[in-house]
Amino acid sequence: MNATAQWRGADLARQIVVLSAVSFMLIAAVIGAGAFGNSAVEDQQGGALDTDGSYLAPAGPAFSIWSIIYLGLIVYAIWQALPRQRTNPRQRALGWLIALTMTLNGLWLVAARFGTLFLTVVVIILLLAALGWTFRVAVATREPRGGVVDSVLIDGVTGLHLGWVTLATVANTAAWLTTVVPPSWEEGADVIGIAVLIVVALIGLAIAWRSSWRVAPALALAWGLSWLAVERFGGQPQSAPIGVTAIIVAVVVLVPPAIVSTLRLIRPNVD
Repeated sequence: MNATAQWRGADLARQIVVLSAVSFMLIAAVIGAGAFGNSAVEDQQGGALDTDGSYLAPAGPAFSIWSIIYLGLIVYAIWQALPRQRTNPRQRALGWLIALTMTLNGLWLVAARFGTLFLTVVVIILLLAALGWTFRVAVATREPRGGVVDSVLIDGVTGLHLGWVTLATVANTAAWLTTVVPPSWEEGADVIGIAVLIVVALIGLAIAWRSSWRVAPALALAWGLSWLAVERFGGQPQSAPIGVTAIIVAVVVLVPPAIVSTLRLIRPNVD
């Protein structure tokens, strides 16, 4: 078999794996939503993953962002399967990685349904690492004037996925810690929560800086932080200090990349 035939075989395999990964993720998502008579994600693990599971859990509407992420991943999977995308160098660099993120996404739902709360933390940290690497490659392989479809389905969707999972990792870890640390720790919940959110701000700014101030991760992160603030003001457990901090952090992580993105629209010669 010559090198060209090997490339074609690997390219076709990549396209099939991406389609398989998105299928697995969607099946896991349907089960996680409470289909087939099982409990929804927020009701699993003794309710630890619900909005009142920790001081760093966002309100329920925040999770609607999954609809956008899933839709984007579905469209990406279909688009990358087109014959003209088979030998695209960017697809070769990113297809396997995006398939990995979709697989880990589905595995988290499997862990929430059949595993332990600690296992969900392990899986979501792996997902966060995979998304960070994938977005890094996406930024590195982005071609100036690469096209709107390419930009939205790769950079945009991966960026939203990364931004949301960044906050979800914090919430998931906080939910687990809430079940294992002594109850006395709740006395310092405000201080701990504020400290964690400051770290989130630094991570959000680092992602923006390393990605040449791409706005998608910041949008998802700010979305989640805003709903975290809503839950801390009006939900349980309540914490005005954490709520205020979440709003400030949302502004801090969103404003710089939003300004850069606006300048890119004003100056279209800048990719």
